[in-house]
Amino acid sequence: MRNIIAFIIMIFAFQGCLNYEQKVLIYPDGTGNMEIHYWMYVPDSAAAKSIFNLGIFVPDSIRNEFSSPFVKINDISTYTDSTDSTIHSVIKIEFSSIDSLNTIKAFAQSEFSLKDGAANQKIFSQFIPPVTTGFGIDGSKFFVKYVYEIRGDIITHNATSQTKNILTWQYNLSEIGRGKTISVTFKPYKLKETPNWIYYLAGLVLLVVIFYLFRKKKD
Repeated sequence: MRNIIAFIIMIFAFQGCLNYEQKVLIYPDGTGNMEIHYWMYVPDSAAAKSIFNLGIFVPDSIRNEFSSPFVKINDISTYTDSTDSTIHSVIKIEFSSIDSLNTIKAFAQSEFSLKDGAANQKIFSQFIPPVTTGFGIDGSKFFVKYVYEIRGDIITHNATSQTKNILTWQYNLSEIGRGKTISVTFKPYKLKETPNWIYYLAGLVLLVVIFYLFRKKKD
């Protein structure tokens, strides 16, 4: 697996629809955790056997691809869903720094980077390598999705959608072309600090509770 996405698609795309989702939480100090979930349609038992022989859905093979001195593997699971004839792999890891993900075989071409920007700002980026979609493969039918939760104030980004501090990049293979770089510039919260709005909300809840307690006492 030179790169987890490229490998999966190159080997399996001609056999059925494949999806890849990567969820990442980045703390202000660059540590964080990641959950990867990829799955594909498997038409019959013969196809399933061929896929298992290649190792992409075998926990021991997956562990070898994600092992690194800088990464803690918390869980690797594979399962099948008989309702839609799909096979799934889920990998959960923690990393000591986002840059350390470059030491993982499965991310050999991903070029994770977290650098200093303007005053008190950080610039994060990850490269999505190009994927060949020959052999009559329709690249519009295969999707990759990256979801990043940023613990900081987001300044600029090139995500396809944003919900508060959660950025999402979603592309089909035909949109990736020669490769894409996802990026975000943000001002980190103080080290793993809870955003101020959490405290404001907690204070509001406390005031409501006190109000009702006094009201109940008067009644």
